[in-house]
Amino acid sequence: MTTANSTPLLATDTPDGQGNPTQLSDWLAKHLPSSPPFQYELVAAGGSNLTYRVTDHSSNQWALRRPPMAHALDSAHDMGREWRIMSALGLYGAVPVPQCLAFCEDMAIIGAPFYVMSFVEGLILRDQTSTANMTAAQALAATQSLVDVQVAMHTLDLAAAGLEDLGRHEDYVGRQLKRWRRQVTQGGVRDVPLHAELHDLLLAQKPPERAQPALAHGDYRFDNCVLGEDFQVIAVLDWELCTTGNPIADFVWSLQYWGDPGDEMTFLLDPPTFNPVFIKRQEYKNLYQQKSGFDLSDLPYYQIFSWWKQASIVEGAYARRLAGAAGGMATSGSVHDIAKRVDEMLQQAAKWADSWL
Repeated sequence: MTTANSTPLLATDTPDGQGNPTQLSDWLAKHLPSSPPFQYELVAAGGSNLTYRVTDHSSNQWALRRPPMAHALDSAHDMGREWRIMSALGLYGAVPVPQCLAFCEDMAIIGAPFYVMSFVEGLILRDQTSTANMTAAQALAATQSLVDVQVAMHTLDLAAAGLEDLGRHEDYVGRQLKRWRRQVTQGGVRDVPLHAELHDLLLAQKPPERAQPALAHGDYRFDNCVLGEDFQVIAVLDWELCTTGNPIADFVWSLQYWGDPGDEMTFLLDPPTFNPVFIKRQEYKNLYQQKSGFDLSDLPYYQIFSWWKQASIVEGAYARRLAGAAGGMATSGSVHDIAKRVDEMLQQAAKWADSWL
């Protein structure tokens, strides 16, 4: 990446996607205790909402969040919604989030709504490499904190936090099935018959909701949390899929990210929990069940649903990649490998559906 006061920035380095963020620099100077020049760095992540590290001439840092450069899907990339959730949680204090600093709806600045928040430094467990120096005690501390924060999220007083009207409270899975099926058909670039078949099966086999409606993050895992020096979660990131609904479905989604050594297929290609210093998936599930007190008897259904939903999300990322909006997926290999991954996820869901439903 080049600096703001040297050679011109590449378009991929700047939140406006044009390589000429003059208006953004002026806006930041008005809303932050700083002044130009600013440097911008796209933080490596998935193919959805984009996060940029913003650094000023004194090395102060902030994070800027914006939607994908193209092919955004309805409310999945609603910056105002993310801003509202994180602002409310920051004030309420039960769930750690970065400090929200400024929100911009003016499309003239970078061509999309965006917001700026504090940049929380710490450890993010993205893969086995990031866990290489961890001991079993540190891994357990991180795991217990991960569970504690999710339980706090799932038992949050929505009214007291000002989030009671964030979304409908009932029929979380039904809403999710409708949403992701619609977004695949409207935003997709190919026919995926198995996606439709599994949608119909999951809709027909929906179990009763066995917990009170809660704040459902939608993508909670180590990869979306920042750990402090004591391996406690100090910030939860990426709230773009958050809504109100079934906490059990939200937990089982997180459970799918917990890969055990020897697993043939996991949500992540290289889960940090492959490192044997971590407890196994069953122990992780038991820990959440003990702390939450929730009935997890419908776990197999939610596992199938989670693989279907993940395939839906990756299919959306595939469509955006074909449209040229690579974002953080710029180094994720061949675009055709993304489509293959979608197909494998759907096949995994279908395999389990044959056994459990």
